[in-house]
Amino acid sequence: MKKRKIPMRKDLLSNQMMPKKELVRIVKNKENVVAIDPTGKAAGRGAYVALDPAAVKAAKGKKLIDAAFGITIEPTFYDDLFAYVDHQKARQELFGK
Repeated sequence: MKKRKIPMRKDLLSNQMMPKKELVRIVKNKENVVAIDPTGKAAGRGAYVALDPAAVKAAKGKKLIDAAFGITIEPTFYDDLFAYVDHQKARQELFGK
């Protein structure tokens, strides 16, 4: 049986290559609206963030996502992202990958 290739993406916060399934996609559309993309298929420019709540909190202070997309993002988005990442991390620990 042929071994499948695992898609790798770079984590925006740590600059490490990781399997795509271990990351969450953030997307900016043409109207400069930034949103969490759980399906990974939304149209627009995407960036990937690891499921690490501590890194997301650090990113809020450094405004890393603002710099990646070149726009100003509201602080509430970082709070929503932290809640989503924290929830997904807890799900992974409960149910496995």
